[in-house]
Amino acid sequence: MRRDLYTDDHELFRQTVREFLVREVIPHYRRWEEERGMDRAVLASARRQGVAGLEIPEEYGGAGVSDYRYRMVVCEEVARAQATTFTVTLGLQDDLVLNYLLDLTTEEQKQRWLPGFAGGDVIGALAMTEPGTGSDLQGMRTAARRDGDSWLLTGQKTFISSGVTADLVIVAARTDPEAGSRGFSLFVVEEGMPGFTRGRKLDKLGLHGQDTAELFFEDVRVPQANLLGTEGHGLRHLMSHLPRERLGIIAQSMTGARAVYELTRDYCFQREAFGRRIGDFQATRFALAEMETELDIAQAYTDRCVLAYNAGELTPVDAAKGKWWISELQKRVVDRCLQLHGGYGYMTEYAVARAFVDTRIQTIYGGTTEIMKEIIGRDVAARS
Repeated sequence: MRRDLYTDDHELFRQTVREFLVREVIPHYRRWEEERGMDRAVLASARRQGVAGLEIPEEYGGAGVSDYRYRMVVCEEVARAQATTFTVTLGLQDDLVLNYLLDLTTEEQKQRWLPGFAGGDVIGALAMTEPGTGSDLQGMRTAARRDGDSWLLTGQKTFISSGVTADLVIVAARTDPEAGSRGFSLFVVEEGMPGFTRGRKLDKLGLHGQDTAELFFEDVRVPQANLLGTEGHGLRHLMSHLPRERLGIIAQSMTGARAVYELTRDYCFQREAFGRRIGDFQATRFALAEMETELDIAQAYTDRCVLAYNAGELTPVDAAKGKWWISELQKRVVDRCLQLHGGYGYMTEYAVARAFVDTRIQTIYGGTTEIMKEIIGRDVAARS
């Protein structure tokens, strides 16, 4: 079905993204995966050339463009380039870290941090997850206690994307043990603060080009000026930003599934077996028909989520629905596409094999499928 999501301006932007990827990502991507790390300069270049960080206001060095359709264009083009790690890295910066800094900072904090993001000098990370807590944010044990005009932060975080390379880390911590859900706050910990150390770079199943790490805080003195948002509203701040985070995962899942499907569709009508193209066998055609139908239906929901977000109407429940359904769809599609590639699909020189391992995290981070269903289920019960 014809999509009407984009305007001519979005299509012009698409060409800019394609040229950037051809010049600065595709030639280096396999090396990044093999070396288990991305060149820091590529993220800086993406921001300077307007491929990332578009929402940063002009007064801080950005473009001041808040239309999420531009992010969708980036996701689509990076997915077609099969550079999954790069799109996840951009998503972390634009859909998580930058979103917090735009919404929760004071003017003084904006002046300190946003120009560095716009210029590409600053990489951020978001530290919520702890060993043993996972999705249970209220179970976090990292704590901050007042000490004069600053805070002393102590604790440990794990599975932190860009934890090794980040210049600043948004850290969730308990600040009042007696206040329940109102006893948490957010702090910005900066590189070089005494007591802030990084553990080992974690060895992951996929997304090898992006670093993921453990972080440690031992009486890190964080000035009051680095409190992000309102004291005691940490969990509220986290919850209010989850729709944007999950929209980012919806976008990555949708575009990633579509790209692998299109790659596989073309492969099926090029590869021959038993004297025929494998796409001419009914079983293959049915598999392709099922995947294309599911993808087209999921695309309609994705596009509606994008427009709802632009209008300020994307609810946590609607984002949860898209997050679990489309990330699970991506997992099924990639698995089926690998099967259609046969033995070649198991070789990492083929994009479908790399997509197989990179995709597996999509149903886990940003809230597991089970947590998404719980959110939706509670909403159903409340309306019954």
